[in-house]
Parts: sequence; C-alpha cells; structure tokens
Amino acid sequence: MRINKYIAHAGLCSRRNAEILVKDGKVIVNRKVVDMSYEVVEGDIVLVDGQKITLEPKVYILLNKPKGYICTTSDEKDRKTVLSFIQPKLEEVHKTLRIYPVGRLDRNTTGLLLLTNDGELTQKLSHPSKKVEKVYVASLDKPLRLEDLETLAKGFDLEDGFTKFDDISYLESPSKIGVSIHSGKNRIVRRMFEHLGYQVESLDRTLYAHLTKKNLPRGKFRYLTDREIVLLSNLVSEKKAFMPPEAKFTQRKKQSSTEKEFEKPKRSLKSSKKQELLDDWTEKPKKKNRDKRTIAAKMTQNKSKR
Repeated sequence: MRINKYIAHAGLCSRRNAEILVKDGKVIVNRKVVDMSYEVVEGDIVLVDGQKITLEPKVYILLNKPKGYICTTSDEKDRKTVLSFIQPKLEEVHKTLRIYPVGRLDRNTTGLLLLTNDGELTQKLSHPSKKVEKVYVASLDKPLRLEDLETLAKGFDLEDGFTKFDDISYLESPSKIGVSIHSGKNRIVRRMFEHLGYQVESLDRTLYAHLTKKNLPRGKFRYLTDREIVLLSNLVSEKKAFMPPEAKFTQRKKQSSTEKEFEKPKRSLKSSKKQELLDDWTEKPKKKNRDKRTIAAKMTQNKSKR
C-alpha cells in the first residue's frame, strides 16, 4: 500500500495532507525518511511526526446532535464537545480510535452530524465540488417575507463570496423555513438570514447526503450500515464502490411523512403564487379535471338503453 494511502487509512488525515507530511520529511518507516514512492508492507514500523501509526478499523457514526455541544476534538475553554458526548457510550473497541466530525454544526445548531476516522472520506465529503446536500429547518424570529424568500433563492454576496440556497420553502408557518444547501461555509444558513435582518431562533439539520433522522432521537447516535457506507463512498467517488446485491433493492425505502421533517418542499418557490402565499399558508387540494369524452360516452350509452 502506498505510504500516503496507508496514513489516510490509519485515520490520521486525508491522502492529500498525507502527501504534504511525506514531502516535508515527517514520515519515517523503519528508521528511514521515505518519499511518495514507498510501498508499506507487513512488518513496517511507520512514524508520523514521531508518533507510531497503525491501520485501525474504520468506524462511521451518525449523531443527532443536541444543543450546547461544539464540533471539535478538544476545546481550550473546556466547553462540551460532541466527542466527549459520544465517546463514553461507544463500543469498547472504538473508544481509543481517533474519531472526528465531518464538517461542523455550531454550538446552538442541532441535528445530523457524521463522525468517522476515515480521513479520505472526510476530505471528499467536505470538498465543495462534491456538492453534498444538507437540509435544515430554521425557525425565525418573525415571518419571512415573500420577496426575501425569493432573494435567498436567487442568492447574493456575503463577505466570503456569493451564496444561495439550492431550495427554500415555507413549512407550517411563514416563520418556519426549510432550506437545502450544499455549501459548507461557517454558519452559512444563519448568516444568510441575518444578512436580510432575520434572527434564527433554532436550526436543525434533518438530512445529510442520503442520511436522515429516522429512528434517531435527539442526543442519540448509531453506527452506519454497510449499505449506507457504500452509498456515501459512491456519492463522492468517480469509481463506484462495490454494493452487495441485497443492498441494491433497499436503496430507496419509502419513508412516511412523520419520518422526514423536510425532504421535499411543501411549497416550491417556482410553483407558488404570491396571492396564495399572502392569503393562505395551507395548500388547497387540486380539483380533478373531468374527461369530456368519457362523460359524452356515458350519455350515449344511457340513450341506447332507453
């Protein structure tokens, strides 16, 4: 196994960052500094920055993050971290692994957070080019005006560049908003609403990639299934990972409406009418169109019976 791949599989960092460590002369194998061409074989002793590393089993954890925890491995201010929250509850074999969060949720944001020791997958999921979808439900301090909803959908410039929601819609009320976005910029959802004069009172991530909160209450976590791991790998890789035949038939399980808080917008921006949004926040059932030819045919049949 190539040295940079070995370091990434050991959970230390991504392959790209491993290349930097090798080029900087910080990787020693069997007491010798190695370059990128080195292939690690069984029995090799690998040191990175003087620390011995070994291949460790990969672990993938989905946490429904509670409020009040920060997404770092440690904190100088001694604040509560997601790792300090889950580590005592992990299986004994996983307690010594170097697990870290994929991306971040700020301290007051709740919802789905992926944690793993797979450095390579973390790097890919976090890269903007992969456009990993994230869905949030935001509760605002006041009703969102229709023109502001349209502005958020079209996008605008913030201090760190142009940004927009991939999708946005009203939910139960005009102050509860569902948004879909692939950007991973710091506090991006909150900053977009704040830019237009709204305060986000609560923010909850309900979907990450294809992962949902189904059967995962707040403050609980679970290990990903083999099928979910394969789907994540396929999502960010040009070369698709192997999927067991039985997994292919269970990729698209239907969820009941109670199992998903926001996946498909209740009111699409493109199809919404201004007057309906202003006057009535609940959708009206659509009238079925009658088939005139069918009605005419029935009338003809009745005449012939007479």
